[in-house]
Amino acid sequence: MYIHLGQDTVVSTDSIIGIFDIENTSVSRDTKAFFRGCEAAGGVINVCSQQDPLQVELPKSFIICGERGKTRIYISQISSATLRKRAGRYNRKTQPQGQ
Repeated sequence: MYIHLGQDTVVSTDSIIGIFDIENTSVSRDTKAFFRGCEAAGGVINVCSQQDPLQVELPKSFIICGERGKTRIYISQISSATLRKRAGRYNRKTQPQGQ
């Protein structure tokens, strides 16, 4: 299944490694280094709405995906709780009963 991250961006739920709240998890030195490394490799994609500069939505979450052997970080204006609910809804439908 696929999950909508914002704007015109969707990713496969199978490719999602983690969904994180940007405010609480992006302050550590290790996370900042990880972001810098991915950004240098062209793996950071900002999907926050930026059509009107006066109505830019602040990022609320980042999603780490493994796609085609590459790590990508998507920065989204959708909260991590909402994205986790969406992803969980799709995962429950595809998991066999009893798991």
